[in-house]
Amino acid sequence: MTNYITQYTPSNSPTFASRAFGYIALTMYESVVHGYPDHYSMAGQVNGLEALPLPEIGQDYDWVLSMNAAQAQIIKDIYQQTSDENKLKIDSLEQAIFEHISDTIAPEIAQRSVDYGKSVAHAIFEWSQTDGGHRGYLKNFDKNMVHPSFPGSWKPPLYAQSFSHYPLHPHWGENRTFAKANHELQEPYMIPYDTVPGSPYYEQFMAVYKKEKTLTREEKEAAIWWGDDPDVTFTPPGHSYYIATLVVEEKNPNLITTAEAYAKTAMAVADAFIKCWEWKYQYFSERANTYIPQFIDQEWESFWPDPPFPAFPSGHAIQAAASATILEKTFGNEFVFIDRAHEGRERDEVRDTDFVPRHFNTFWAFAEETANSRFYGGIHTPQDNEAGLEKGKMIAENILALNWKHQ
Repeated sequence: MTNYITQYTPSNSPTFASRAFGYIALTMYESVVHGYPDHYSMAGQVNGLEALPLPEIGQDYDWVLSMNAAQAQIIKDIYQQTSDENKLKIDSLEQAIFEHISDTIAPEIAQRSVDYGKSVAHAIFEWSQTDGGHRGYLKNFDKNMVHPSFPGSWKPPLYAQSFSHYPLHPHWGENRTFAKANHELQEPYMIPYDTVPGSPYYEQFMAVYKKEKTLTREEKEAAIWWGDDPDVTFTPPGHSYYIATLVVEEKNPNLITTAEAYAKTAMAVADAFIKCWEWKYQYFSERANTYIPQFIDQEWESFWPDPPFPAFPSGHAIQAAASATILEKTFGNEFVFIDRAHEGRERDEVRDTDFVPRHFNTFWAFAEETANSRFYGGIHTPQDNEAGLEKGKMIAENILALNWKHQ
C-alpha cells in the first residue's frame, strides 16, 4: 500500500518519497517496539526525537493492530496531497486487517492497541514537520534560485525528463537527517574540471560516450528498468522498499524483525537522499549531455534523458548502496531473488527495449546494477557512481550503529 500511494500520488519526487518512506517505516517500528523488551526505541537516538507515547504498564496490546493503525495514519498524514480515493483504499485495508485480527481478542485490547498505534503515528508526524521537508511537493522547484555558473556547472539540458529549467529541491540537503552521524559525514572527492583530452575529468565523459556507442541489449534493459521515473513508478526509494518486501516475504521473520528491517532500510535511504542532495548542490556539477556535445561530439545524446538536478554524486547509486548494505547486514550477504517490479510494463518503443525482470544472487549486485544503469543511460559518469556507492554504504552503517537491540 505504501508503494501504491507513492506511485499514485501527484507531484511526487524521489526526494520527497525517500522522506515519506523514512517516517512511515520508523512509525512501523515504533508502533510495536515496546512489545519486545530486547529492542530499543529510536526516541532519544535519532535527530530531534526526544520522546514518544508509551504503552500503559500492565495492560495487554495486540501489536499487529497497533502497527496496522499506525501505518494507516502516518501514510495519510505524510501524503496529505494524495486523492480521497487513495485515502479510502488505506482505510479499507486498515479495516480489513482490523476485522481479521480483532475477532480473536477482547474489544478493549483491540481498541487500546489501535489508539496506541495512532498516538505513535501522530507524534512522529508532528516531529516530522520540523525537518525541513514537510510538504516538500509544494516546492519541488525554486524559481528564485540563481544558478551558479562556472566551468563544469550544471545546466538545464534540452534532452531531459522534466520541462523545468530549475533543479529539483535545491534545499533538500539542509533537511534533518535521521542519524546524527550522517549529518556530519564528509563530502566525497570529485575530480577537478578539465577539458584537455586524456585528463581524468575528460576521460570520465569519454567513458560515457564510448559506452553509449556499444550498449548491449542487457545494458539497455538495465537502464530502463532502474529509471523509476516518479511520474509512472514508485520512485527509486520505492524500489528499495519493494526489494525489502521481497526479502520479508521470502524470509518470513517475526514482527519486530520485519519492522526493524523496513525502518533501517527506509531511514538509510532517506538520509542518503539528504546527503546526496547536499553534495549535488555543493558541487553543482554538469552531466554528459552538456559536456560531451561541447568537447567530444556535438551530435551526441544520452540513451536515457537527464533528470532535473546536478550530477555528482549519483542518487541511484547512493540510495541503492544504503538499502543493500542494510539488507545484507540484516539478512546475510547472499539472497537469490528476482525483481519483478516493472514486469508487464509496455515496451519502451523510444529506446526499442523491453522491461525484463532482473535476477540477483546478492544484495550488493542489485546496488551495483542500479548504479551502472545510470552509466548505461549516459546520465552519470563512473565517478558519480563510485562516490554514491561508497557514501551510501557509510550512511547505512551509521543507521545500523544506532542501538536497536540489547547485545
